[in-house]
Formats: sequence, structure tokens, C-alpha cells
Amino acid sequence: MRKVVVGVVGTGQISGIYLKNLTETFDAIIEVKAVADQVPELAAKRAEQFGVPNAWNVEQLLADPDIELVLNLTAPAAHAPLNLAALQAGKHVYTEKPFALTREEADEVLELAAKRNLLVGCAPDTFLGGGLQTCRKLIDDGWIGTPYSANGTIVMGNAWNGLHPNFRNFLKFGGDPIMDMAPYYLTAMVFLLGPVRKVSGMARQLHREMTVRNPKSAAYGETVPIEAPTNISALFDFAGGAVGSLQAAKESFGYTPRLEIFGTEGNLIANDPNFFGGRVAVQFPSGETKEFPIAHGFTEDTRGIGLADMAYAIREGRGHRASGALARHVLDVSLGIFESSREERHVAVASTVERPDPLPLGLKYNRLDA
Repeated sequence: MRKVVVGVVGTGQISGIYLKNLTETFDAIIEVKAVADQVPELAAKRAEQFGVPNAWNVEQLLADPDIELVLNLTAPAAHAPLNLAALQAGKHVYTEKPFALTREEADEVLELAAKRNLLVGCAPDTFLGGGLQTCRKLIDDGWIGTPYSANGTIVMGNAWNGLHPNFRNFLKFGGDPIMDMAPYYLTAMVFLLGPVRKVSGMARQLHREMTVRNPKSAAYGETVPIEAPTNISALFDFAGGAVGSLQAAKESFGYTPRLEIFGTEGNLIANDPNFFGGRVAVQFPSGETKEFPIAHGFTEDTRGIGLADMAYAIREGRGHRASGALARHVLDVSLGIFESSREERHVAVASTVERPDPLPLGLKYNRLDA
């Protein structure tokens, strides 16, 4: 099968694992031809590190006729504008989350993609990892009976220590717990239970500024504004009949992840949706808790698997799983949480989406199609 030629825009911290997986794990379907960044030195460093032949500016990358698919790893505010530019240049595009910062931006991207007959994909793709794929199989095979409720918790430290090179982005809308971390949980819930039809939420911001107190930070001693809520609670009404809840906060100094799906015949304890593998277990009415082996591959950090699945879809003319439609629905739910909190009412989720198909069992090593 002919490889899909990819150009990567944005060579910050997250680009390392993407480039590693695209040039090693998924090199049977992906060829990375170029990287680009607004800081040329960063692009050149990544190109040398991963054997990418070209370190260009964005204009050069978008103008190259060989590049079929653009991977967008820029800051959240730049996601939709770059996605539109890539589509205008005739490229398929796969972007980091959040898909966009408004519904209007998201719809503009999807409408242009449809008009140009191009594909759009979006992270997170952790639901394609072995852990959540095994959870889906347990649900589909009836191990917990009829799922009726879900509960997710993601409580973690904020950028208080200032060590992340782009820590200021996590203090703005787009880096907040809903737009930054909740997509892992919301995407997992939609994958396991189907779309959300109504949402209620509360969003709170405990601090308006922070002082960097870690002497190892380059910003040590600086006081910087916090521009977005840092603590939310939300309730979901799924179209299939289940209900769910999510607590997401960046006010902690630890990391507390949990996702459970409750069913009429058992409770599913899922792996952390922020990762590709982990413990999967079912608690039965007898009180017994049984751990299940991961039935699928891709349990390591295989960030970029969604892009690889999209590349196979481009070559085979099929749908892909980490799709723009899925990301649009998750964005709709996310923005609904903020609206519900602000307006003190339930918010109907206008969009819907089909549950993404699970990956088939028995795939060959590092392949996503049989």
C-alpha cells in the first residue's frame, strides 16, 4: 500500500511522541516529509532527531504538492485557522484537541472539508488503545449487562510549578480542564456509550492569577493571570439511555484519574482514558472483581494512532475513527458545560455522532487493517 505523505506543523513538546510513532510504529502507512514551526530552530531540531528530510516554514509545507495530510500540533487558538489553511491547500488534516474553540469554527472546518472531499481527524486517540478497546469489547459482549451510568474523574495539578515550557497555555481557555483534559473522558464515554443528548454543568475559577514558586522554572517569581475555569462538575444524559458524570479540575497537586461504567450485571473499571493501556476489571454482583487481559494491541504511548487510522482510510476509501464529527460532538458537549454553568440550565446537545467502530482483533504488528 502506498504511504500517505505527512507534514507536521508545530514542533513543541508533544511533537516528540507523535514523530517517534509516525516514523517508527506506523511507518508502514506514514511518510513524514517535513516539519514546520514558527521557531525555525525547533523544527530543525525535530527534523534531525527523527530523520525528517525537511524543516520548512508553514507556507512551504502547505505549498508542497507531495504532502497529502497535515498534522496540526499548534496551540489551541491556532487549531481552526491552520486546519482551514490546510484544507484550502487541498490537504487532509488531523489536529490536536481541542478541535476548535467555538462551534462556528468547528463547523467552518467540517463544511470546507466536505466541500473539498477531504478528511478531518482530531485527538484524542487514546480510545484506540488496547485498554479502552478491551472495555468496548467487554460491554459489547455483555459482561456488564446493560450500561446505565458512567462516572469519570480527572483531578490533576495545574501549571503551578511553571516547568512546562508552555505552561501559560494551560491557564487560558483551551488549556482549561474541560478543553484540555476532559476530551479524553468524553471521547471514551461516547466510544463506550454513544452520543450525549443533554448536559448540565458547573464551572468554577478559584484563582485569578498565580505566582510561579518553583525555582527550577524559567518564570520563577513571575505572577501570571489565570484566564479560564479550573474546576468543573458535569452531568450527561446519553441518547442511549445511560447517564454520566465528570469531575475535572486542575487545582490539585496530584493526579487522580478514574473511569467506571456501571451495568445491570457488573461494574466496569476502565483504564485511565489519558493513556492507551492499564488495568481493566469488572466487579460482579457477587462482590468478586475480575481483571481482564488487554485483548488488543497498542497499550504503549501510541499517540498518532488516530492519524495512522486516517491514513489507512484515505488509501482504502473507508471512514476513520478519530473523526472530525466525533471531535465536533465532544466540543459541543464541552461548550455545553460552560453554557449550563453560565446560564443555570440544562443544555441540549444539538450534534450527534455514531459510536466509532472498534478495531478488529488479531491485527498484524503495528497494522490497523487486517
